[in-house]
Amino acid sequence: MVSFAENLLSLGSEVRQLRKARQMTLKDLTKASGISLSHLSAIERGASNPSMDVLERLSVALSVSPDWFFARRPGAGPMERAYVVRSQNRRNLNSLYGQNASELGYTDSLLSSSVGGEFYMGLAVYEPNSETPDNRLQRHDGEQHGLVIEGELEIQIADEIITLREGDSYSFDARIPHHARNRTDRICKLIWAVSPVVIPKDLAEADGLSQRVGPSVQD
Repeated sequence: MVSFAENLLSLGSEVRQLRKARQMTLKDLTKASGISLSHLSAIERGASNPSMDVLERLSVALSVSPDWFFARRPGAGPMERAYVVRSQNRRNLNSLYGQNASELGYTDSLLSSSVGGEFYMGLAVYEPNSETPDNRLQRHDGEQHGLVIEGELEIQIADEIITLREGDSYSFDARIPHHARNRTDRICKLIWAVSPVVIPKDLAEADGLSQRVGPSVQD
């Protein structure tokens, strides 16, 4: 049985991890949410039980729904509950990006147990003949890694177009402009890993290239 203290620690950890992924300081989050710095610090340490009003203000400030802070990771012991993600309990990353499948060209789910590490891993699913509607190249700091586990994916890295099939993988410097699409009549599934863990609330653009930081080879 999960203790009340363990629940508070888990909730606080989720708030802290997402705040850092959003590249926000405690002061930034205080300003955005209207919650005092001391209260925020106590929540992140698992030393305070936030009210529903506080959780709602945090979710608005961090651009997620309140249930993001309650990761569904049941298990027999604390290590399983902390680190294992059962397939039925994967969290939807589209809600974190603020863009749905029609806007992105794919659905994304989080395979990692959290967004608190040096990198994070997910599963992107492309419906047949799907891609980002504006077909924009992406770039960001860090690295991109991926493995096609089903179907076929066409990726563009710089000026080169490459077709990846089941079992093919890639890794490259994500500062190189890139894009991906599924041009086939079959579904495509891609396991990806990206570093660093930076998930901004808004998509910044410059020089005609999106500067999104995240699993953007799928974008």
